[in-house]
Amino acid sequence: MSIDVLLLTTDSDPEAVLPALSLLPHEVRPLRPEVSALLEAGPHDIVLVDARADLVAARSLCRLLDSSGVDVPVVAIVTEGGLVAVNSDWSVDEILLPTSGPAEVDARLRLVRSRRGTAQTGGDGSLQLGELVIDEATYTARLRGRPLDLTYKEFELLKYLAQHAGRVFTRAQLLQEVWGYDFFGGTRTVDVHVRRLRAKLGPEHESLIGTVRNVGYKFVRPPRPGSARRVEHIDAQDTSIDDAELIFRA
Repeated sequence: MSIDVLLLTTDSDPEAVLPALSLLPHEVRPLRPEVSALLEAGPHDIVLVDARADLVAARSLCRLLDSSGVDVPVVAIVTEGGLVAVNSDWSVDEILLPTSGPAEVDARLRLVRSRRGTAQTGGDGSLQLGELVIDEATYTARLRGRPLDLTYKEFELLKYLAQHAGRVFTRAQLLQEVWGYDFFGGTRTVDVHVRRLRAKLGPEHESLIGTVRNVGYKFVRPPRPGSARRVEHIDAQDTSIDDAELIFRA
């Protein structure tokens, strides 16, 4: 099965980062390590971070990816000498050496993808992210076991964002995907529904729906056990929370 891989690197020769990738059937898209590039990338399965040269910058990038709610596995590519610097603070799912062979790279990518993927969907088909459970069959959502009193569109918006946790959508994209092509209202409709959703999630969980200034909204996946995550304060009256920290530099 082909895997859609994003390779975040500044190397002018992306194939040199992990040569074995060129021998595998996976789609590899080299991107500059910037938030704008990730937003334009569309759906993907795995993010590879080139950590061969600058360990400090790579560590910061990996931590930003984790804290921003990116909901795909993050794999760091480090040299053998850099292995000693990698620890749990990096918040990565896996590491690879640039010299890893095709069989090892393929196996590690498939395993890390399956480990992250199976944690999203319950046996009954419901979607669970931390303490939030969304049941599409019954159009219900529960937070810490408490039913959320959502309108149809509020439920659809929450479900769509949660299904693509970590991905940022513009207001226009959300209007198209949730309200449909034949909806003639303005993008302010999205802001209103996001504000209502945050109010119903409550102060402790309203940050599950994050805002990227001048771009749109995202569902922030709850932190993995044992990982530290930045908690963004969200003003219930403001739908333009500054997310400047998400500008990746490497």
